[in-house]
Amino acid sequence: MTKSPGLTGKETTMKLKVTTTIFASALALAVILSLSAGAPPVSASSARNGQLHVQKDCLGYSGSAGGHCRVTASNLAQIPAGSYIIYDQTAGTPAGMLDSNVVLDDETGTGNRAVGRCTLDFSTGLGLCTFSDGTGQLAGFTARVNVSSLGGKMWAWDGTYSFSPEPDR
Repeated sequence: MTKSPGLTGKETTMKLKVTTTIFASALALAVILSLSAGAPPVSASSARNGQLHVQKDCLGYSGSAGGHCRVTASNLAQIPAGSYIIYDQTAGTPAGMLDSNVVLDDETGTGNRAVGRCTLDFSTGLGLCTFSDGTGQLAGFTARVNVSSLGGKMWAWDGTYSFSPEPDR
């Protein structure tokens, strides 16, 4: 290596080390930024899935097709208290059970609905509901919840939910 005019050997070596360090730091920063550019922040993705806890009152549900229960409490903002769970099939087929397609409707009239299926054994008071998709604020919604009786006409859903990314339009 040729020395710059007016610089000693130590000064040339020191200048080379500083230049190399700056270049390496800039390169490392560029790699980190390029790897993280497409990843959503942790807080954004964690809000898209989690535990689901809902309580519902079925006082007005008679077991007829089109009957409904009403959400009284929910830990998910997209399923506010007052939302309806509407049952498409009549209870009792098969005997002693409810096995029905369901629509979860937030009743705001803005198209926030999810579709799924619920199966409940009346003799044990236990069941399962699954949701496969939705519209509006419930677009991409999936859930799997265990159903249990809280006594009387009150029921609980406890399980997990997630929202899939919306497709490009």
